[in-house]
Amino acid sequence: MGADADVGNAAIVALARVAAPHALAIFVVSVVLVVAATYIGWWVRHRLIVLPGHVATPPPWLLGLRLALGFGAIVAGAWGFAEIAEALHAQAALGAADELITQGVRDVPLAALHFFAAVTRLGDVATMTVLCIAVAIGLVVLHRRWLAFAWVVAIAGNGLLNQTLKHVFERVRPLHDDGLVLAHGFSFPSGHSSGAVVGYGMLAYVATRLLPPRWHLAIWIAAVVLAFTIGASRMFLRVHFASDVLAGFASGSAWLAVCIASIVLGRWYSARRT
Repeated sequence: MGADADVGNAAIVALARVAAPHALAIFVVSVVLVVAATYIGWWVRHRLIVLPGHVATPPPWLLGLRLALGFGAIVAGAWGFAEIAEALHAQAALGAADELITQGVRDVPLAALHFFAAVTRLGDVATMTVLCIAVAIGLVVLHRRWLAFAWVVAIAGNGLLNQTLKHVFERVRPLHDDGLVLAHGFSFPSGHSSGAVVGYGMLAYVATRLLPPRWHLAIWIAAVVLAFTIGASRMFLRVHFASDVLAGFASGSAWLAVCIASIVLGRWYSARRT
């Protein structure tokens, strides 16, 4: 068992050593894969869990299927976060891999770093706060008060969850001395990563509730790519380790699934009562 663990640890470090010099190319390929995965997920959704025509109240079997998928997303996100957290605590290999990647991205072209420095601002606390308030006001004006309430709970709840996790793990940030972006506080998990997943994921969900179906796929692709890029920017700017970003994606995905599943269940219950 110990030999297997040693082999696994060595593989993690070796993979990081190979990947670090090619981080920018891997990012571009990952964006393409993320877009492809979003499209496939959209296609499967429309083939399996969307009824033809307008159905105000989905039947119980369809509600059950949607909630099962949501529960699966919650479990996957929570499991992913737990695995990363356990590996970080128990294995020196993950920390060594993080350091290799952090050192490797030093060679990324300055133009790319300026791009990431601009994109990362879209995940700042100030940006997300303004977005939260603006969308909430807009939904209230449109008489979507419950949706506005759910939106605020999603954003605020993720912020509280992330800060709690940061103080549980208390991981120190990597040294980032290039001056492009400065960050303070603990590092694990990445608040920008989880905040981007929840914020722009919920924004996409809200937009698909308000806009015609022909826009829905483009909205989700834009949200997923933006959230992924914001998370990746934290690694390229060296204000977070790679595992911080992955953990932020995992925790954010789990919380987003909780929020959307709660909204779906609440809508179904309200429609049944009506």
